[in-house]
Amino acid sequence: MVVIGDLMTDAVARAFHPLARGSDTPASVVMYGGGSGANIASWLAVEGTDTTFVGRRGSDITGRTREMELMGYGLDSRMVMDPERPTGTCVVMITHRGDRTMLSDPGANARLQPEDLPRDVFAPDGHLHVSGYTLINEDSRRAARVALRTAQETGMSISVDSGSHAPLKRTGAEEFLEWTQGVRLLFANMDQAKVLTGREEPEDAAKVLTAWFPNVVLKLGDEGGLWASKTREGCVRVPAEPVEPSPGSVGAGDAFMAGFLPAWLLGRHPKEALGRAQRLAARALHQPGARPDLGETEPVRRSAPRGQRIR
Repeated sequence: MVVIGDLMTDAVARAFHPLARGSDTPASVVMYGGGSGANIASWLAVEGTDTTFVGRRGSDITGRTREMELMGYGLDSRMVMDPERPTGTCVVMITHRGDRTMLSDPGANARLQPEDLPRDVFAPDGHLHVSGYTLINEDSRRAARVALRTAQETGMSISVDSGSHAPLKRTGAEEFLEWTQGVRLLFANMDQAKVLTGREEPEDAAKVLTAWFPNVVLKLGDEGGLWASKTREGCVRVPAEPVEPSPGSVGAGDAFMAGFLPAWLLGRHPKEALGRAQRLAARALHQPGARPDLGETEPVRRSAPRGQRIR
């Protein structure tokens, strides 16, 4: 499995009281490794999928620390070091009620170039996942599109996610759909699906999206997950596992995608793949931060079966 995407430091700031605008609010502020692409790759690796992560980091100590974390999960890190831009940072603001708002500085991620893509990772028996953030960001878009084109020419199966609904809306739905032609599987949450389709109901949005993507998976938060296919009537839905989330948990959606992909690539029924996605998302919700807890997780390296790809 090859993941191309963003590597970030998440500064998770959780307020204990309503925000006192223009003044101080007591809070907990903790730093974690983040970035949607890096998160997905980390969860894949600790769950036993042979995973390569391709991205760009700064030459700062933070970047070195984040890359060492990735290698600690047991994945193959193919990071390019940017001599000018720092490693990306995302400030995750969590209100006392649990609402989340992100302030993102992509840093070196925005400078990913086509020449940063290692050619040896593109193989006809492999799978490529491209983070939506890499595709939506104007400065890294060319690298993402080259990766998608190279994977198609090589015969790889491909999945993408929709990033985040606000930058997706600024970029434009038509543009995103054009750039992702030939992708076999799209991941989106309902906010992103609404941007892409204008539909309010999950089943309606999924049906519209199957006009562009043979397979669509919608992440529905505490309502579970949904799969739809261009070649099948109706949708498959699986409820979310009941869980009391950790106050500082972020990135459950990334764990969801990492749970779904290996089962789907093995040809499991979508209901089983969604069930595995929900279980991994629930595990992510139980812990702070967006990545597996290295203190509780022992990386496992074993190759996924070769020749298996998204249908």
